[in-house]
Amino acid sequence: MADKTVPVKVWDGWVRLFHWSLVLLVAVSYATAKARRIDWHMLSGSLALGLVLFRIAWGFVGSETARFAAFLAGPRAALHHFAALLRGEAEATPGHNPAGGWMVVLLLALLLAQGVTGLFSDDAELYRGPLADWAGYDASEVLSAWHQRIFDLLLIALALHVAAVATYRYAFGRRLVGPMVTGIAHLPADSAATRQPPRTGSGVLAGLLLGAAATLGVVLWRLALF
Repeated sequence: MADKTVPVKVWDGWVRLFHWSLVLLVAVSYATAKARRIDWHMLSGSLALGLVLFRIAWGFVGSETARFAAFLAGPRAALHHFAALLRGEAEATPGHNPAGGWMVVLLLALLLAQGVTGLFSDDAELYRGPLADWAGYDASEVLSAWHQRIFDLLLIALALHVAAVATYRYAFGRRLVGPMVTGIAHLPADSAATRQPPRTGSGVLAGLLLGAAATLGVVLWRLALF
């Protein structure tokens, strides 16, 4: 008989909004680059960069499960988690597990690098980032090449992320997508998270940070148009 589980709110609405908005913006950025719609590419890229900056800030001042301190652990913890998972002994965590936490950091780092290199890029044909003049043409040319390389790395990391989510679902019976949609995870009734649910962050602070991120994205986009 399966252990009794209870629903616990593990993800706040801000993390879920960030996650799915970023999925959409990355898809739009890819499609607009392929279609050579650089004006829309710059808008989606600037907004994505703003969202990444919001998530980094929320990782320090946000809800308990969103904070880096709550899910970042050393390599030994990640290896221990994998070993316990294979033995069927891994405890269900209310947020990111030790291995997933490092994937979050990798994706954020790649997205941040992608956005920043885009700001300074200049391909001398279609695209000129709003801060390209600060770097100079030679540096902008190098950053343009890195902007493309980093996106290739990002696609690989995203593929690994999706594969890991599918593996957790079908090999280990851990549902990760549903909680990121609803915010609710079903955890064992005797787990610590059910006795003391994760603390949520300030909605006012989140709204201010997200508003600032969106404003920054629009400002960068407008600068790129002129």
